[in-house]
Amino acid sequence: MTSLLPSSDIEEIIQRIQSVAQSLSGKNLLLTGGRGFLGRYFVECFARLNAEVLEEPVHIYVLDNLITAGELGRTAPSFPNVTFLQHNVIEPFDTDITFDYVVHAAGIASPFHYRAKPIETLEVAIAGTRNMLEIAKRDHARFCFFSSSEIYGDPDPKHVPMQESYRGNVSCQGPRACYDEGKRVGETLCYIYHEHFGVHTNTIRPFNVYGPGMQEDDYRVLPNFANRLKANMPFNVYGTGNQTRTFCYLTDAIVGFLMVILRGTPGEAYNIGNPKPEISVSELVDYIEKVVGRPIERNIIEYPDSYPADEPLRRCPDIHKARIQLEFDPVVLLEDGLARFLAWTDATYEGKI
Repeated sequence: MTSLLPSSDIEEIIQRIQSVAQSLSGKNLLLTGGRGFLGRYFVECFARLNAEVLEEPVHIYVLDNLITAGELGRTAPSFPNVTFLQHNVIEPFDTDITFDYVVHAAGIASPFHYRAKPIETLEVAIAGTRNMLEIAKRDHARFCFFSSSEIYGDPDPKHVPMQESYRGNVSCQGPRACYDEGKRVGETLCYIYHEHFGVHTNTIRPFNVYGPGMQEDDYRVLPNFANRLKANMPFNVYGTGNQTRTFCYLTDAIVGFLMVILRGTPGEAYNIGNPKPEISVSELVDYIEKVVGRPIERNIIEYPDSYPADEPLRRCPDIHKARIQLEFDPVVLLEDGLARFLAWTDATYEGKI
């Protein structure tokens, strides 16, 4: 199978992480959620590192139960030193392989999907995280947990941009609680395993990562807009359209993720995203109009029953810690990232409504 991910994106990531990549040489890495949006990029980056950079290959073992992998994730390209195993991480993973890195990226991240599968969402964040932490504890491996910016909930404006020390404002009862609280418990498990068992844990809190590879039926804002753009249909803006976000293009995000995995300080959590511009969803449509060079009709509508309301009004990261400790600095401007993403969706999406 030919990769659907842009080779230029993979090459850009490889160029930016070469200075730290050799720490993967000859190692075994366990990656959960490896057929999801982020997981597919990780696998192709590791494959390119093996082919072009590493003195010895990194051996990747990919776990995924494929329940939300979609069309793009169900069939994996074949790469040397990459082994795929269909497995649900809420069940113990028995293996004699000794791992140097455990990257727990499995999760149900799309609001559409976690509203439909709330129990599964909680289980992968809690039972799945503990199962993977047990492997890291057994093997003295570095462990990295993919949390979410959603753990901050709807933030107090005094704490925007949000620092990692902000404790958040999250409801334990509501349409998003299964995802938000699951991630918060996953972070607590990382804290416990670091403090009580000496496991080298890191937590990543991604902020609105987007780019090629997002499924057409992902139902998050940018795939929704790209889908309707391809179909030449008006954009549906949920709620008021005044809720604000910052958007981080995939190449910047993967570089930040890899820096946490390879260089993160034990026990620390890191915001990974782009702190600017913070724009409303309505302003996002304005940016897309500039990129495509034509006006776009928009409808402000109520949240559909399939999509959880109660979303945070603002989401903007403070990335000072990642800048200082990991030398992470996003470089892709929003206009450039949108142009890359929309060019990919124009060639890939069918324009389903």
